[in-house]
Amino acid sequence: MNRTASVIALVLIAGAGLGLTYVVQRSSAPQIAIEQRLLDSRKLLDVLAADSYDNQPLEQPLALADTQLSHSTLLAGYRASNAGQPVAVLLRTQTEGYAGAIELLIAIDANGRLLGVKTLRQNETPALGGLIGDWPNTWLAGFSGKSRSAPDDAGWALKKDQGQFDQLAGATITSRATVNAIHDALRYFDEHRATLLGIEP
Repeated sequence: MNRTASVIALVLIAGAGLGLTYVVQRSSAPQIAIEQRLLDSRKLLDVLAADSYDNQPLEQPLALADTQLSHSTLLAGYRASNAGQPVAVLLRTQTEGYAGAIELLIAIDANGRLLGVKTLRQNETPALGGLIGDWPNTWLAGFSGKSRSAPDDAGWALKKDQGQFDQLAGATITSRATVNAIHDALRYFDEHRATLLGIEP
């Protein structure tokens, strides 16, 4: 009798513990999901200075038209704003590298200058083109401050193609694809500036 009562008590305690754990997990799941989204957002948006915007750009994707560009394809676009004013546009783009698709996030300020570029996905050769996936990335940082017209169209190429940009050592195809994709994004921004920034005509 005593043993039966002990077993019942243990089962009840275990059941109560499981129930409490379930309730706590259910009640905290939304908060955990929010915090995970914020963490993912910060990781994705580290091409922007944290104090330069006060919205959640990834929560409001832009509708993009004509997404098939000369050397790349636009996958998504986002607008960063501060106090209701647009400060930057982020273009998520994909191009074809040496070993497959390279996905980039390209941040452009409201004046059309490049703020930063981050590689989101790549399968390039380790220690060669694969270096494009490093973050922070010295080679990609070299594009900051450039715009569609600075350099001019001819300058938007590797030095070995009579352009202005160095390449990643031993990774001509990766480097060329990246330069072309960045230039595509800057051209697209210039051609769709009002729409991307939400400026009324």
